[in-house]
Amino acid sequence: MAQCSCPRIGHQSLPISSLVFRQVMDEFDLIVIGAGPGGYVAAIRAAQLGLKVACVEKEAALGGTCLRVGCIPSKALLESSALYANARKSATKHGIEFEGIRLNLATMLKRKEQVVSMLTKGVESLFRKNQITSIHGQATLVSAGEVRVESATGPQSFRAKAVLVATGSHPTQLPGFPVDGQTVVTSREALSLSAVPEHLVVIGGGYIGIELGCVWNRLGAQVTIVEACDRILPQMDEELGREARKILSKQGLKLMLGRQVSELQQTGASCNVRLDSGDLLPADKVLVATGRRPNSNHLGLDALGIERDSRGAIRVDDRFQSNVAGVYAIGDVIGGAMLAHKAEEEAMAFAECLAGNRGRVNDHAIPGVVYTDPEIASVGKTEQALLESETPFTKATFPFRANGRARASHQTEGFSKFLVDQPSGSILGAHLIGAHAGELINEIALAMNSGLGVEQLSRSCHAHPTFGEVLKETALAALERPLHS
Repeated sequence: MAQCSCPRIGHQSLPISSLVFRQVMDEFDLIVIGAGPGGYVAAIRAAQLGLKVACVEKEAALGGTCLRVGCIPSKALLESSALYANARKSATKHGIEFEGIRLNLATMLKRKEQVVSMLTKGVESLFRKNQITSIHGQATLVSAGEVRVESATGPQSFRAKAVLVATGSHPTQLPGFPVDGQTVVTSREALSLSAVPEHLVVIGGGYIGIELGCVWNRLGAQVTIVEACDRILPQMDEELGREARKILSKQGLKLMLGRQVSELQQTGASCNVRLDSGDLLPADKVLVATGRRPNSNHLGLDALGIERDSRGAIRVDDRFQSNVAGVYAIGDVIGGAMLAHKAEEEAMAFAECLAGNRGRVNDHAIPGVVYTDPEIASVGKTEQALLESETPFTKATFPFRANGRARASHQTEGFSKFLVDQPSGSILGAHLIGAHAGELINEIALAMNSGLGVEQLSRSCHAHPTFGEVLKETALAALERPLHS
Protein backbone atom coordinates (compact mmCIF):
# COMPACT_ATOMS: atom_id res chain seq x y z
CA MET A 1 0.00 0.00 0.00
CA ALA A 2 1.61 3.21 -1.15
CA GLN A 3 1.00 6.34 0.85
CA CYS A 4 2.84 9.62 1.00
CA SER A 5 3.23 12.69 3.17
CA CYS A 6 5.54 15.11 1.40
CA PRO A 7 5.72 18.83 2.31
CA ARG A 8 2.98 21.08 0.97
CA ILE A 9 3.83 23.40 -1.90
CA GLY A 10 2.52 26.72 -0.69
CA HIS A 11 0.89 29.00 -3.24
CA GLN A 12 -2.24 31.10 -3.60
CA SER A 13 -3.90 30.02 -6.84
CA LEU A 14 -3.93 32.80 -9.44
CA PRO A 15 -6.54 33.10 -12.20
CA ILE A 16 -5.25 32.32 -15.69
CA SER A 17 -6.99 34.34 -18.35
CA SER A 18 -5.69 32.50 -21.43
CA LEU A 19 -4.56 28.94 -22.15
CA VAL A 20 -2.02 29.95 -24.81
CA PHE A 21 1.78 30.02 -25.06
CA ARG A 22 3.58 32.97 -23.55
CA GLN A 23 6.97 34.17 -24.62
CA VAL A 24 8.17 34.57 -21.03
CA MET A 25 9.21 31.76 -18.69
CA ASP A 26 6.05 31.01 -16.72
CA GLU A 27 6.34 29.59 -13.22
CA PHE A 28 3.99 26.98 -11.80
CA ASP A 29 3.60 24.94 -8.67
CA LEU A 30 3.29 21.82 -10.80
CA ILE A 31 3.99 20.93 -14.42
CA VAL A 32 2.54 17.60 -15.54
CA ILE A 33 4.09 15.93 -18.59
CA GLY A 34 1.41 13.82 -20.26
CA ALA A 35 -2.37 14.28 -20.41
CA GLY A 36 -3.50 10.67 -20.11
CA PRO A 37 -5.64 9.32 -17.25
CA GLY A 38 -2.79 9.76 -14.78
CA GLY A 39 -1.61 13.15 -16.01
CA TYR A 40 -4.91 14.94 -16.48
CA VAL A 41 -6.35 13.60 -13.21
CA ALA A 42 -3.24 14.74 -11.32
CA ALA A 43 -3.49 18.18 -12.94
CA ILE A 44 -7.18 18.55 -12.09
CA ARG A 45 -6.84 17.40 -8.48
CA ALA A 46 -3.77 19.57 -7.86
CA ALA A 47 -5.63 22.59 -9.28
CA GLN A 48 -8.64 21.82 -7.07
CA LEU A 49 -6.27 21.86 -4.10
CA GLY A 50 -5.14 25.39 -4.94
CA LEU A 51 -1.96 24.79 -6.92
CA LYS A 52 -1.06 26.60 -10.13
CA VAL A 53 -0.79 23.83 -12.72
CA ALA A 54 0.31 23.37 -16.33
CA CYS A 55 0.03 20.19 -18.38
CA VAL A 56 2.19 19.44 -21.44
CA GLU A 57 0.90 17.01 -24.08
CA LYS A 58 2.66 16.22 -27.37
CA GLU A 59 -0.42 14.73 -29.08
CA ALA A 60 -3.00 16.95 -30.76
CA ALA A 61 -5.77 15.85 -28.35
CA LEU A 62 -5.85 15.32 -24.60
CA GLY A 63 -6.68 12.01 -22.97
CA GLY A 64 -3.64 9.85 -23.62
CA THR A 65 -3.54 6.34 -25.05
CA CYS A 66 -6.49 5.15 -22.95
CA LEU A 67 -8.97 7.70 -24.18
CA ARG A 68 -7.74 8.17 -27.76
CA VAL A 69 -6.35 4.82 -28.95
CA GLY A 70 -6.85 2.33 -26.12
CA CYS A 71 -9.49 1.70 -23.47
CA ILE A 72 -12.30 3.88 -24.81
CA PRO A 73 -12.19 3.13 -28.55
CA SER A 74 -11.65 -0.59 -27.91
CA LYS A 75 -14.66 -0.70 -25.59
CA ALA A 76 -16.73 1.15 -28.17
CA LEU A 77 -15.84 -1.50 -30.75
CA LEU A 78 -16.37 -4.34 -28.27
CA GLU A 79 -19.86 -3.01 -27.54
CA SER A 80 -20.74 -2.52 -31.20
CA SER A 81 -19.34 -5.88 -32.28
CA ALA A 82 -21.20 -7.63 -29.44
CA LEU A 83 -24.48 -6.11 -30.62
CA TYR A 84 -23.79 -7.35 -34.14
CA ALA A 85 -22.81 -10.84 -33.00
CA ASN A 86 -25.79 -11.15 -30.64
CA ALA A 87 -28.21 -10.02 -33.36
CA ARG A 88 -26.82 -12.72 -35.65
CA LYS A 89 -26.43 -15.56 -33.16
CA SER A 90 -28.17 -15.01 -29.82
CA ALA A 91 -31.34 -13.00 -30.44
CA THR A 92 -33.28 -16.01 -31.72
CA LYS A 93 -32.98 -17.60 -28.27
CA HIS A 94 -35.04 -14.67 -26.98
CA GLY A 95 -37.62 -15.11 -29.72
CA ILE A 96 -36.26 -12.28 -31.85
CA GLU A 97 -35.66 -12.98 -35.51
CA PHE A 98 -33.90 -10.72 -38.02
CA GLU A 99 -33.55 -10.80 -41.76
CA GLY A 100 -30.85 -9.22 -43.87
CA ILE A 101 -28.48 -8.22 -41.06
CA ARG A 102 -25.32 -6.68 -42.47
CA LEU A 103 -22.27 -4.93 -41.11
CA ASN A 104 -21.55 -1.27 -41.88
CA LEU A 105 -17.97 -1.07 -40.61
CA ALA A 106 -17.52 2.57 -41.64
CA THR A 107 -20.46 3.64 -39.46
CA MET A 108 -19.18 1.55 -36.57
CA LEU A 109 -15.75 3.17 -36.77
CA LYS A 110 -17.32 6.62 -37.10
CA ARG A 111 -19.31 6.05 -33.90
CA LYS A 112 -16.09 5.01 -32.14
CA GLU A 113 -14.39 8.23 -33.21
CA GLN A 114 -17.37 10.30 -32.07
CA VAL A 115 -17.16 8.75 -28.61
CA VAL A 116 -13.44 9.53 -28.43
CA SER A 117 -13.91 13.10 -29.69
CA MET A 118 -16.61 13.82 -27.14
CA LEU A 119 -14.45 12.62 -24.26
CA THR A 120 -11.29 14.46 -25.37
CA LYS A 121 -13.32 17.66 -25.54
CA GLY A 122 -14.56 16.86 -22.07
CA VAL A 123 -10.97 16.84 -20.76
CA GLU A 124 -10.33 20.19 -22.47
CA SER A 125 -13.41 21.57 -20.74
CA LEU A 126 -12.22 20.30 -17.36
CA PHE A 127 -8.86 22.00 -17.89
CA ARG A 128 -10.58 25.31 -18.58
CA LYS A 129 -12.91 24.87 -15.60
CA ASN A 130 -9.96 24.24 -13.27
CA GLN A 131 -7.75 26.97 -14.80
CA ILE A 132 -5.04 24.55 -15.92
CA THR A 133 -2.63 25.86 -18.53
CA SER A 134 -2.58 23.44 -21.46
CA ILE A 135 0.67 23.35 -23.42
CA HIS A 136 1.10 21.45 -26.69
CA GLY A 137 4.53 20.09 -27.57
CA GLN A 138 7.34 17.69 -26.72
CA ALA A 139 8.59 18.19 -23.17
CA THR A 140 12.16 17.73 -21.97
CA LEU A 141 13.40 18.10 -18.41
CA VAL A 142 16.23 20.64 -18.40
CA SER A 143 16.56 20.53 -14.63
CA ALA A 144 14.45 19.43 -11.67
CA GLY A 145 12.50 22.68 -11.90
CA GLU A 146 12.59 23.54 -15.59
CA VAL A 147 10.74 21.99 -18.54
CA ARG A 148 11.56 22.86 -22.14
CA VAL A 149 8.77 22.40 -24.69
CA GLU A 150 9.36 22.06 -28.43
CA SER A 151 6.30 23.01 -30.47
CA ALA A 152 5.31 24.31 -33.87
CA THR A 153 5.76 27.85 -32.55
CA GLY A 154 9.31 27.17 -31.38
CA PRO A 155 10.94 26.19 -28.08
CA GLN A 156 9.79 27.57 -24.74
CA SER A 157 10.82 26.98 -21.14
CA PHE A 158 8.64 26.81 -18.05
CA ARG A 159 9.57 26.61 -14.37
CA ALA A 160 7.84 24.66 -11.62
CA LYS A 161 8.35 23.71 -8.00
CA ALA A 162 7.47 20.13 -8.92
CA VAL A 163 7.37 18.16 -12.18
CA LEU A 164 5.26 15.04 -12.65
CA VAL A 165 6.10 12.60 -15.44
CA ALA A 166 2.93 10.80 -16.56
CA THR A 167 3.86 9.84 -20.11
CA GLY A 168 2.31 6.37 -20.18
CA SER A 169 3.56 3.50 -22.32
CA HIS A 170 3.81 2.21 -25.88
CA PRO A 171 3.33 -1.22 -27.51
CA THR A 172 6.31 -3.57 -27.30
CA GLN A 173 7.73 -4.56 -30.67
CA LEU A 174 9.13 -8.01 -31.34
CA PRO A 175 12.76 -7.92 -32.47
CA GLY A 176 12.96 -8.77 -36.15
CA PHE A 177 9.24 -8.21 -36.74
CA PRO A 178 8.86 -4.56 -37.75
CA VAL A 179 5.41 -3.00 -37.54
CA ASP A 180 4.47 -1.27 -40.80
CA GLY A 181 0.99 -0.13 -39.66
CA GLN A 182 -0.58 -1.80 -42.69
CA THR A 183 -0.07 -5.56 -42.62
CA VAL A 184 1.70 -5.85 -39.27
CA VAL A 185 -0.08 -3.60 -36.80
CA THR A 186 -0.23 -2.64 -33.14
CA SER A 187 -3.38 -2.17 -31.10
CA ARG A 188 -3.58 1.42 -32.36
CA GLU A 189 -4.00 0.44 -36.01
CA ALA A 190 -6.13 -2.59 -35.12
CA LEU A 191 -8.80 -0.20 -33.83
CA SER A 192 -9.23 1.36 -37.27
CA LEU A 193 -8.93 -1.37 -39.90
CA SER A 194 -10.87 -0.27 -42.96
CA ALA A 195 -12.08 -3.80 -43.72
CA VAL A 196 -12.64 -7.00 -41.79
CA PRO A 197 -9.55 -9.21 -42.29
CA GLU A 198 -10.05 -12.69 -43.66
CA HIS A 199 -7.46 -14.05 -41.26
CA LEU A 200 -6.09 -12.06 -38.34
CA VAL A 201 -3.15 -13.55 -36.45
CA VAL A 202 -2.73 -12.06 -32.98
CA ILE A 203 0.66 -12.46 -31.34
CA GLY A 204 0.02 -12.33 -27.60
CA GLY A 205 -2.82 -13.73 -25.50
CA GLY A 206 -3.05 -11.01 -22.87
CA TYR A 207 -5.75 -8.37 -22.28
CA ILE A 208 -5.20 -6.46 -25.52
CA GLY A 209 -4.78 -9.43 -27.84
CA ILE A 210 -7.84 -11.24 -26.49
CA GLU A 211 -10.11 -8.16 -26.62
CA LEU A 212 -9.18 -7.10 -30.15
CA GLY A 213 -9.25 -10.71 -31.30
CA CYS A 214 -12.83 -10.89 -30.04
CA VAL A 215 -13.81 -7.69 -31.86
CA TRP A 216 -12.69 -8.90 -35.28
CA ASN A 217 -13.87 -12.47 -34.69
CA ARG A 218 -17.39 -11.15 -34.00
CA LEU A 219 -17.26 -9.09 -37.18
CA GLY A 220 -16.42 -12.11 -39.31
CA ALA A 221 -12.64 -12.57 -39.31
CA GLN A 222 -10.93 -15.87 -38.72
CA VAL A 223 -8.78 -15.12 -35.68
CA THR A 224 -5.79 -17.12 -34.45
CA ILE A 225 -4.15 -16.08 -31.18
CA VAL A 226 -0.57 -17.23 -30.60
CA GLU A 227 0.64 -17.14 -26.99
CA ALA A 228 4.09 -18.16 -25.75
CA CYS A 229 2.75 -19.27 -22.37
CA ASP A 230 0.73 -22.45 -21.99
CA ARG A 231 -2.42 -20.45 -21.20
CA ILE A 232 -4.13 -17.22 -22.18
CA LEU A 233 -4.23 -14.26 -19.78
CA PRO A 234 -1.09 -15.52 -18.00
CA GLN A 235 -1.16 -12.73 -15.41
CA MET A 236 -4.63 -13.68 -14.19
CA ASP A 237 -5.81 -16.61 -12.08
CA GLU A 238 -5.20 -19.95 -13.85
CA GLU A 239 -8.74 -21.17 -13.31
CA LEU A 240 -10.10 -18.07 -15.05
CA GLY A 241 -7.73 -18.65 -17.96
CA ARG A 242 -8.90 -22.23 -18.39
CA GLU A 243 -12.56 -21.22 -18.38
CA ALA A 244 -11.88 -18.32 -20.76
CA ARG A 245 -10.06 -20.63 -23.16
CA LYS A 246 -13.05 -22.97 -23.26
CA ILE A 247 -15.56 -20.17 -23.84
CA LEU A 248 -13.54 -18.26 -26.43
CA SER A 249 -12.75 -21.42 -28.37
CA LYS A 250 -16.48 -22.13 -28.52
CA GLN A 251 -16.96 -18.61 -29.94
CA GLY A 252 -14.64 -19.42 -32.83
CA LEU A 253 -11.22 -18.09 -31.78
CA LYS A 254 -8.33 -20.45 -32.47
CA LEU A 255 -5.89 -20.44 -29.55
CA MET A 256 -2.36 -21.74 -30.14
CA LEU A 257 -0.67 -21.86 -26.74
CA GLY A 258 2.92 -22.59 -25.79
CA ARG A 259 4.03 -21.39 -29.23
CA GLN A 260 6.36 -18.60 -30.30
CA VAL A 261 6.69 -16.76 -33.59
CA SER A 262 10.00 -17.59 -35.25
CA GLU A 263 9.60 -15.84 -38.61
CA LEU A 264 7.39 -13.33 -40.37
CA GLN A 265 7.40 -13.44 -44.16
CA GLN A 266 5.69 -10.45 -45.77
CA THR A 267 4.46 -10.79 -49.34
CA GLY A 268 2.78 -7.59 -50.45
CA ALA A 269 -0.49 -7.05 -48.57
CA SER A 270 -0.29 -10.36 -46.72
CA CYS A 271 2.22 -12.39 -44.77
CA ASN A 272 3.06 -15.82 -43.43
CA VAL A 273 3.63 -16.30 -39.71
CA ARG A 274 5.91 -19.24 -38.92
CA LEU A 275 5.87 -20.68 -35.43
CA ASP A 276 8.62 -22.51 -33.55
CA SER A 277 6.44 -25.62 -33.82
CA GLY A 278 6.77 -25.48 -37.60
CA ASP A 279 3.19 -24.32 -38.19
CA LEU A 280 2.78 -21.75 -40.97
CA LEU A 281 -0.12 -19.31 -40.61
CA PRO A 282 -1.04 -17.25 -43.70
CA ALA A 283 -2.61 -13.93 -42.69
CA ASP A 284 -3.69 -10.67 -44.24
CA LYS A 285 -3.24 -8.87 -40.91
CA VAL A 286 -0.94 -9.56 -37.95
CA LEU A 287 -1.55 -7.83 -34.63
CA VAL A 288 1.48 -7.63 -32.32
CA ALA A 289 0.09 -7.51 -28.78
CA THR A 290 3.02 -8.62 -26.67
CA GLY A 291 2.76 -6.02 -23.93
CA ARG A 292 3.79 -2.42 -23.41
CA ARG A 293 6.86 -0.50 -22.26
CA PRO A 294 7.13 2.81 -20.38
CA ASN A 295 7.45 6.03 -22.39
CA SER A 296 10.57 7.26 -20.61
CA ASN A 297 12.88 8.10 -23.51
CA HIS A 298 13.42 11.57 -25.01
CA LEU A 299 12.53 13.29 -21.73
CA GLY A 300 16.03 14.23 -20.58
CA LEU A 301 15.94 11.77 -17.69
CA ASP A 302 19.46 10.41 -18.15
CA ALA A 303 21.01 13.88 -18.20
CA LEU A 304 19.41 14.55 -14.81
CA GLY A 305 20.52 11.18 -13.45
CA ILE A 306 16.97 9.94 -12.93
CA GLU A 307 17.08 6.20 -12.30
CA ARG A 308 15.15 3.71 -14.44
CA ASP A 309 14.91 -0.08 -14.38
CA SER A 310 15.83 -2.46 -17.20
CA ARG A 311 12.45 -1.93 -18.92
CA GLY A 312 12.76 1.85 -18.73
CA ALA A 313 10.37 2.37 -15.81
CA ILE A 314 11.23 5.33 -13.58
CA ARG A 315 12.11 4.25 -10.05
CA VAL A 316 10.04 6.10 -7.45
CA ASP A 317 9.57 5.95 -3.69
CA ASP A 318 6.29 5.70 -1.79
CA ARG A 319 5.70 9.42 -2.48
CA PHE A 320 6.06 8.86 -6.25
CA GLN A 321 9.31 10.87 -6.18
CA SER A 322 12.28 9.82 -8.30
CA ASN A 323 15.81 9.88 -6.94
CA VAL A 324 15.94 13.55 -8.04
CA ALA A 325 14.10 15.85 -5.62
CA GLY A 326 11.13 17.61 -7.19
CA VAL A 327 10.69 15.12 -10.06
CA TYR A 328 7.84 12.66 -9.64
CA ALA A 329 6.24 9.95 -11.80
CA ILE A 330 3.04 7.89 -11.86
CA GLY A 331 1.17 5.42 -14.06
CA ASP A 332 2.57 3.17 -16.77
CA VAL A 333 5.89 5.01 -16.79
CA ILE A 334 6.69 3.62 -13.30
CA GLY A 335 5.70 0.08 -14.24
CA GLY A 336 3.48 -2.26 -12.27
CA ALA A 337 -0.02 -2.95 -13.55
CA MET A 338 -0.42 -0.84 -16.70
CA LEU A 339 -4.02 0.15 -16.08
CA ALA A 340 -5.69 3.52 -16.54
CA HIS A 341 -7.48 3.33 -13.19
CA LYS A 342 -4.22 2.53 -11.39
CA ALA A 343 -2.72 5.69 -12.92
CA GLU A 344 -5.76 7.70 -11.81
CA GLU A 345 -5.49 6.46 -8.21
CA GLU A 346 -1.79 7.28 -8.15
CA ALA A 347 -2.60 10.71 -9.60
CA MET A 348 -5.05 11.43 -6.79
CA ALA A 349 -2.61 10.24 -4.12
CA PHE A 350 0.24 12.25 -5.61
CA ALA A 351 -1.77 15.48 -5.79
CA GLU A 352 -3.03 15.08 -2.22
CA CYS A 353 0.51 14.47 -1.05
CA LEU A 354 1.89 17.47 -2.92
CA ALA A 355 -0.72 19.70 -1.30
CA GLY A 356 0.25 18.46 2.16
CA ASN A 357 -2.53 15.96 2.64
CA ARG A 358 -2.39 12.18 3.00
CA GLY A 359 -2.16 10.29 -0.27
CA ARG A 360 -2.86 6.56 -0.40
CA VAL A 361 -3.11 3.79 -2.99
CA ASN A 362 -3.99 0.24 -1.96
CA ASP A 363 -2.07 -1.76 -4.56
CA HIS A 364 -3.78 -4.98 -3.43
CA ALA A 365 -7.26 -3.69 -4.30
CA ILE A 366 -6.75 -2.59 -7.91
CA PRO A 367 -9.04 -4.63 -10.17
CA GLY A 368 -8.25 -5.81 -13.67
CA VAL A 369 -10.90 -6.50 -16.32
CA VAL A 370 -10.91 -8.19 -19.74
CA TYR A 371 -13.94 -6.99 -21.70
CA THR A 372 -14.76 -10.21 -23.52
CA ASP A 373 -18.20 -11.80 -23.55
CA PRO A 374 -18.53 -12.84 -20.82
CA GLU A 375 -16.27 -10.40 -19.00
CA ILE A 376 -13.32 -11.54 -16.90
CA ALA A 377 -12.29 -9.66 -13.76
CA SER A 378 -9.82 -10.08 -10.89
CA VAL A 379 -8.68 -8.25 -7.80
CA GLY A 380 -6.11 -9.22 -5.17
CA LYS A 381 -4.05 -12.39 -5.05
CA THR A 382 -4.42 -15.30 -7.43
CA GLU A 383 -4.76 -18.85 -6.14
CA GLN A 384 -1.33 -19.68 -7.55
CA ALA A 385 0.32 -16.76 -5.72
CA LEU A 386 -1.20 -17.85 -2.41
CA LEU A 387 -0.07 -21.44 -2.91
CA GLU A 388 3.45 -20.36 -3.82
CA SER A 389 3.70 -18.12 -0.74
CA GLU A 390 2.19 -20.90 1.42
CA THR A 391 -0.53 -18.52 2.61
CA PRO A 392 -3.45 -20.40 4.23
CA PHE A 393 -6.77 -19.69 2.50
CA THR A 394 -10.23 -21.05 1.82
CA LYS A 395 -11.64 -21.16 -1.70
CA ALA A 396 -15.33 -20.60 -2.42
CA THR A 397 -17.06 -20.57 -5.81
CA PHE A 398 -20.52 -19.95 -7.18
CA PRO A 399 -21.69 -20.59 -10.78
CA PHE A 400 -23.54 -17.94 -12.77
CA ARG A 401 -25.94 -20.62 -14.00
CA ALA A 402 -27.42 -20.76 -10.47
CA ASN A 403 -28.27 -17.03 -10.55
CA GLY A 404 -31.86 -16.08 -11.48
CA ARG A 405 -30.93 -12.94 -13.44
CA ALA A 406 -28.32 -14.87 -15.41
CA ARG A 407 -30.93 -17.48 -16.31
CA ALA A 408 -33.47 -14.84 -17.35
CA SER A 409 -30.84 -13.06 -19.47
CA HIS A 410 -29.44 -16.25 -21.00
CA GLN A 411 -25.98 -15.33 -19.68
CA THR A 412 -25.14 -18.35 -17.56
CA GLU A 413 -21.48 -18.99 -18.44
CA GLY A 414 -18.79 -18.58 -15.80
CA PHE A 415 -18.32 -18.46 -12.06
CA SER A 416 -17.27 -16.30 -9.13
CA LYS A 417 -14.36 -17.34 -6.91
CA PHE A 418 -13.26 -15.90 -3.56
CA LEU A 419 -9.97 -16.68 -1.83
CA VAL A 420 -10.53 -16.01 1.85
CA ASP A 421 -8.26 -15.72 4.87
CA GLN A 422 -9.32 -17.82 7.81
CA PRO A 423 -10.34 -17.16 10.51
CA SER A 424 -10.58 -13.39 9.78
CA GLY A 425 -12.81 -13.83 6.72
CA SER A 426 -10.99 -11.10 4.81
CA ILE A 427 -10.93 -11.46 1.03
CA LEU A 428 -7.40 -12.10 -0.27
CA GLY A 429 -8.48 -12.28 -3.91
CA ALA A 430 -11.57 -12.49 -6.07
CA HIS A 431 -11.82 -13.81 -9.63
CA LEU A 432 -14.90 -13.70 -11.84
CA ILE A 433 -15.79 -14.76 -15.34
CA GLY A 434 -19.38 -14.02 -16.23
CA ALA A 435 -21.86 -11.38 -17.30
CA HIS A 436 -20.98 -7.87 -16.03
CA ALA A 437 -17.95 -9.17 -14.12
CA GLY A 438 -16.23 -5.83 -14.75
CA GLU A 439 -18.95 -4.05 -12.78
CA LEU A 440 -19.25 -6.70 -10.08
CA ILE A 441 -15.54 -6.65 -9.24
CA ASN A 442 -15.85 -3.06 -7.97
CA GLU A 443 -17.91 -4.24 -4.99
CA ILE A 444 -15.14 -6.63 -4.01
CA ALA A 445 -12.45 -3.95 -4.47
CA LEU A 446 -14.48 -1.67 -2.18
CA ALA A 447 -14.78 -4.42 0.42
CA MET A 448 -11.05 -5.18 0.31
CA ASN A 449 -10.11 -1.50 0.47
CA SER A 450 -12.45 -0.94 3.43
CA GLY A 451 -11.40 -3.98 5.43
CA LEU A 452 -14.72 -5.76 4.96
CA GLY A 453 -14.84 -9.55 4.69
CA VAL A 454 -17.19 -12.28 3.53
CA GLU A 455 -19.33 -12.01 6.68
CA GLN A 456 -20.21 -8.36 5.97
CA LEU A 457 -20.71 -9.10 2.27
CA SER A 458 -23.04 -12.01 3.04
CA ARG A 459 -25.17 -9.80 5.29
CA SER A 460 -25.52 -6.99 2.74
CA CYS A 461 -28.94 -7.08 1.09
CA HIS A 462 -28.59 -7.41 -2.68
CA ALA A 463 -31.52 -6.57 -4.93
CA HIS A 464 -33.25 -9.54 -6.57
CA PRO A 465 -32.93 -10.59 -9.28
CA THR A 466 -29.48 -9.13 -10.04
CA PHE A 467 -26.10 -10.41 -11.09
CA GLY A 468 -24.75 -8.90 -7.87
CA GLU A 469 -26.35 -11.76 -5.94
CA VAL A 470 -23.56 -13.95 -7.31
CA LEU A 471 -21.19 -12.14 -4.94
CA LYS A 472 -23.42 -12.62 -1.92
CA GLU A 473 -23.78 -16.31 -2.75
CA THR A 474 -19.99 -16.68 -3.07
CA ALA A 475 -19.55 -15.04 0.33
CA LEU A 476 -22.13 -17.42 1.80
CA ALA A 477 -20.28 -20.34 0.23
CA ALA A 478 -17.08 -19.16 1.91
CA LEU A 479 -18.98 -19.28 5.22
CA GLU A 480 -20.22 -22.82 4.40
CA ARG A 481 -23.84 -21.77 4.24
CA PRO A 482 -24.68 -21.34 0.52
CA LEU A 483 -28.35 -20.98 -0.38
CA HIS A 484 -28.52 -21.74 -4.09
CA SER A 485 -25.70 -24.18 -4.75
